[in-house]
Amino acid sequence: MSWLGAGIGAGIGLVFGGPIGAALGAWIGGSFGSGVKRVTAGAGQLGRDGAQTVFIVTLFSMLAKMAKADGQVSTAEIQLIERFIQDNLRLSAEDRKQAIKIFDNAKNDSFSIYEYAQQYHQLVRNQGMREMVYRLLFAVAYADGTLHANEEAILRRLPSYLGLSESLFAAMQAEFDRRAPAAAGSLQQHYDVLGCSPDTSDRDLKLAYRRKAAEFHPDKIAAKGLPEEFMRYAEDQMKSITVAYDTIVEARKRSVEVTS
Repeated sequence: MSWLGAGIGAGIGLVFGGPIGAALGAWIGGSFGSGVKRVTAGAGQLGRDGAQTVFIVTLFSMLAKMAKADGQVSTAEIQLIERFIQDNLRLSAEDRKQAIKIFDNAKNDSFSIYEYAQQYHQLVRNQGMREMVYRLLFAVAYADGTLHANEEAILRRLPSYLGLSESLFAAMQAEFDRRAPAAAGSLQQHYDVLGCSPDTSDRDLKLAYRRKAAEFHPDKIAAKGLPEEFMRYAEDQMKSITVAYDTIVEARKRSVEVTS
């Protein structure tokens, strides 16, 4: 696969302004750099290849912004991103080169990570795709085993810009922080994954689980524009949804047994 070829082949002729439009222009070489116009169409109208390209450009541009959050991109941060690309995504040499180019272009543009997130929310109606961007940013932040203060600050703020529940930060942190022991509040984090609360009825809990499971089914999210190299993260999200539902159901059963 070539993201560059796919994007041009999809005719990302629906050109849009804002940070993503500028990043597309810088990446492809200026063909989008002038005369851009805003469109209100969702990414789905780009077709699968176009949606893939928008996803890739948004993700690696946001990674650049996160790496630069403390004022500059350090050698250690660059090495971390490259390890993530090589070990976690296992990109081909060509795709790695394209990803690094997007990253480098975004390091010095005038847009913030929140502007990228907000525009991606406007362009992509599918919540699963927006959660996938957030999950991947979490994966990179934890690639060195530690969530640093500047990374945490960004990850706490991003959900509102991506159109996601603010409680998603706690749920993701609990999943990625392997050092965190099981705590009394962990059940609430499972509710956060499903977008529910302890007051949600059993029936509505099952409906929420089914909606989430349908949205994150690997086949469905692939059809929305998730590149195949990222499918493992969609599968991880699907596992988190299932674990959350099963854990809550078991906890409710135990509660009934205790009170009966």
